[in-house]
Amino acid sequence: MSDCIFCKLASGEIPTNKVYEDDTVLAFHDMDPQAPTHILVIPKAHIASASEIDESNSTVIAHIFEVIAKIAAENGFENDFRVVNNCGARAGQTVHHLHFHLMSGREFTWPAG
Repeated sequence: MSDCIFCKLASGEIPTNKVYEDDTVLAFHDMDPQAPTHILVIPKAHIASASEIDESNSTVIAHIFEVIAKIAAENGFENDFRVVNNCGARAGQTVHHLHFHLMSGREFTWPAG
């Protein structure tokens, strides 16, 4: 997607504060953090939202969660983090490229906060 900001970050067209990168996943610090640690984890391939996950791309999603666990362990919060995904505008998705918010470093409330 030529106008997708996350596609541009994934391709290196726009620089970012990388935490992790491999052939299929990019993780970087959120520019508007909602917690002391707030990292976005995205697939490099454009998937618009969780509603587009199917058998053709579900292995990428499994890999994203492996990466999330690895980042948490490497940063010492493997037992104390939240993962959030917003699907659709009414749920708060503002960038229509699948992404997961990995947050830690404070107490969280339910359902928001």
